[in-house]
Amino acid sequence: MSKVFKGRPVVAGKISKGEAIVSHNGVNTLATFQKTALLHDIPLIGKDYVIGSDQNNPDVFGKNLTGKVLCLPQTIGSTTGGMVLYTVSALKISPSAMLFSQPIDSLAAAGVILADVWTDNSIVAVDSLGDEFLAYVKDGMKIDVAEDGTVTVE
Repeated sequence: MSKVFKGRPVVAGKISKGEAIVSHNGVNTLATFQKTALLHDIPLIGKDYVIGSDQNNPDVFGKNLTGKVLCLPQTIGSTTGGMVLYTVSALKISPSAMLFSQPIDSLAAAGVILADVWTDNSIVAVDSLGDEFLAYVKDGMKIDVAEDGTVTVE
């Protein structure tokens, strides 16, 4: 059985059968993505995917986030958060989508918009999906995202 939610597309795009990774706490973009972004191009260390490195967020810590649909209330943390999202997008190691239960914060909005404009690897972003969305979705569920902000969780 699937459930449909309607949000506001911030960076419109279509995702089919994306795999959900869910955080019930705000995601600190710097703490979560920076380690992999910094190590990405170092021989023998760099990876082709992001492993969540924020030890303070057990919902994402140690999980592969690349190509996944990251479901979260909002992002938190450093003012560099937007540039971190842009960087992981430019490196092609970003989540395929970020789905926000709350209105998107300005730093995450800046990051996904910069990535959409300046890279060929957009991060689809939909916000204002509501608390029911975040209560319903679980890790591993399949998610479809339509360009109009309609999100279907299976």
